[in-house]
Amino acid sequence: MSAIAQWDGVTKRYGSVVAVQDVSLALHPGEATALVGHNGAGKTTLIKLLLGLIRPEKGAVRVSGIDPAGAQGADARRALGFLPENVAFHGAMSGKELMAFYAGLKGHSTKRNEELLSLVGIADAAGRRVSTYSKGMRQRLGIAQALIGEPRLLLFDEPTSGLDPASRIDVFNTIDMLRGSGATVLVSTHALAEVENRVDRVAVMHRGNLLAAGTLEELREGVVPDVGLRVRVRNCDTERLLAALPPGIECQQRADDLLMLRVAAADKMAALRALASMGEAVEDIQTVTPGLEDLYRRLVQQEASTA
Repeated sequence: MSAIAQWDGVTKRYGSVVAVQDVSLALHPGEATALVGHNGAGKTTLIKLLLGLIRPEKGAVRVSGIDPAGAQGADARRALGFLPENVAFHGAMSGKELMAFYAGLKGHSTKRNEELLSLVGIADAAGRRVSTYSKGMRQRLGIAQALIGEPRLLLFDEPTSGLDPASRIDVFNTIDMLRGSGATVLVSTHALAEVENRVDRVAVMHRGNLLAAGTLEELREGVVPDVGLRVRVRNCDTERLLAALPPGIECQQRADDLLMLRVAAADKMAALRALASMGEAVEDIQTVTPGLEDLYRRLVQQEASTA
């Protein structure tokens, strides 16, 4: 499958600071990819490179085969929809007026603007000045303007910022719809748990380096995994049970009748045998598959150990 956008061995510096280092990553049609990492990881720099706002010192960036910062960059950007992390709109304009303004900038008709405002749930506020909008409403307006022209590549930088839980679900339902229509979606976020079940692939950034990219299963295979054990314990037996466990088992959470344990994969069977030997003190054991936050932590630890 040919990529709709890609970074190929890209390095970008700001003076002595390396923002991204030798990053290669491709975005494919019909897929949603999460670009994850904490603040300063290099996520926004990668988006700016894709938008053609900055150029790399090394490597190449392509959108539909075109250099977005080159002579034909305008053609590449017409295929893009972009939601910045902090949306800023002229407060004196109404939502409807702003949508018409952005449609004009992009060279598109205003015919679908009302539909797009309905899609993000602010059609009833279309005639109000944006200065009266809440932060969440401005974020929804930002998503609506990104969808003008039915772009085939959408870049969302922290799209759920300032939204309540129900609105966050709406955002990801919209992403599902876009992906189903064949669009490519890149979601940049540091909210790892929020995106892990809503995207096809994950790219993990840390201090400018791409630590790993792939499906969650591929990421799990690429690290030395820990295993989580959720142990339901007879009330008040947790202290005795912990004392009897072999070394190397980490207790992450403890209540009177519950233990959340973490153990290296190689030691899982020894831990299970020890728990089984406790007899009726242990009422139930469940293994817990490591989520994206656990994988991120392990990837960062692995990078630190090899640095």
